[in-house]
Amino acid sequence: MEQIAKGDIDAFDKIFILYNSSVKNFIYGLIKNDDDAQDLAQDIFYKLWINRKKLNDVKYFSAYLFQISKNVVFDYLREKTNLSNSCPLETISSYYSDDSILEKTIEANDLELLLNIYIDAMPPQQKKIFRMSRMEGFSNDEISGKMNLSKRTVETHISNAIKGLRRFVSQITAIFL
Repeated sequence: MEQIAKGDIDAFDKIFILYNSSVKNFIYGLIKNDDDAQDLAQDIFYKLWINRKKLNDVKYFSAYLFQISKNVVFDYLREKTNLSNSCPLETISSYYSDDSILEKTIEANDLELLLNIYIDAMPPQQKKIFRMSRMEGFSNDEISGKMNLSKRTVETHISNAIKGLRRFVSQITAIFL
């Protein structure tokens, strides 16, 4: 973050590559429009760059990025519903059939975004094994065969990924509660 705050475009590119797809997916999950989700994700990273000097004060970048993303989505929803920028979230919620749907969707997507950000930051091999196991449904034996690794190595990567996720979730829970 210090490098980006100083104007290092290469450091910014790395952050963009690491987080852009997760941010876009989070936004798409809320607004269900791929083109707008891509545009909003670009806006978020543009805002990050413009306000890069503030990054020196950011302790938890993932949470900071997540908060910016939520604010951008709220602004988008306000604009789409022709509401003023000072409109509270409750008014936006009233446009949905159940007031709690928007809040629950945002909470679920918040957690999904944060988990995806954490998973994307895992070491490459651990990330690949974890995704194959938990997201693609491969067994440890299948992963072992496909990646030419011992079953024990696969199990270790999965175990370490889960332990890390548990720590991450407990830290995030402490931040947001």
